[in-house]
Amino acid sequence: MEKIILACDSLRLHVEAAQAKMGTRYEMRLLDSSLHARPEKMNEAVFEAIAGMPEQVDTVLLAMGLCGGSVSGRAFPRRTVIPKVDDCITLLLHRDQTWHPDLKECGHFYLTDTLDSRLSIENMYQRLREDYGETDGTEIFNMWFANYESVDIIDTGAYPCRSADYVEKARRQAALVRCPLTYVGGSNLLLEKLVSGQWDHQFIVAERGQVLDQTDFSC
Repeated sequence: MEKIILACDSLRLHVEAAQAKMGTRYEMRLLDSSLHARPEKMNEAVFEAIAGMPEQVDTVLLAMGLCGGSVSGRAFPRRTVIPKVDDCITLLLHRDQTWHPDLKECGHFYLTDTLDSRLSIENMYQRLREDYGETDGTEIFNMWFANYESVDIIDTGAYPCRSADYVEKARRQAALVRCPLTYVGGSNLLLEKLVSGQWDHQFIVAERGQVLDQTDFSC
């Protein structure tokens, strides 16, 4: 029987780094990270992708977290292993064997390698101005980020977050929300455990037909 990785495309580089380190070569299929803006659409995409896997695939390694209910409320079509975290940010903030459902700090906006994604600060700013006009769009944007106090780069070691090009882009994003730019420690630990079969208390192994809800990820 075979395993396959289904990942949010925001974690592609991290999954590739995890496979390289752990010596695995599983096929990886990607989900569009922009679907996170509408969790019900991501939920639909996740379960359709799992159901559409080749018949010989018995286990899906799902590289994402609960993500607003994206993996809950439906019966899994086949065995699926999921990091037991609220979202992909918490997944990358784990650094040891202690399980935490949510490691994010209130008022902090976290950056990874996907600075150019649809959900980046710059792209959110541009879309709001396009949709509502320069004045109203800017006002809405400022309201969204009024309570943020820091923009944090998660340094997992899996992408060049200290390169001059990356730092320049990150500084532009932090400047838009008038926040300092800082680094916080992260790691690729959970993805390395996911691809290498170390499915302990930091993971959920959902068997075929099982339905998960939010409580499965918080206790």
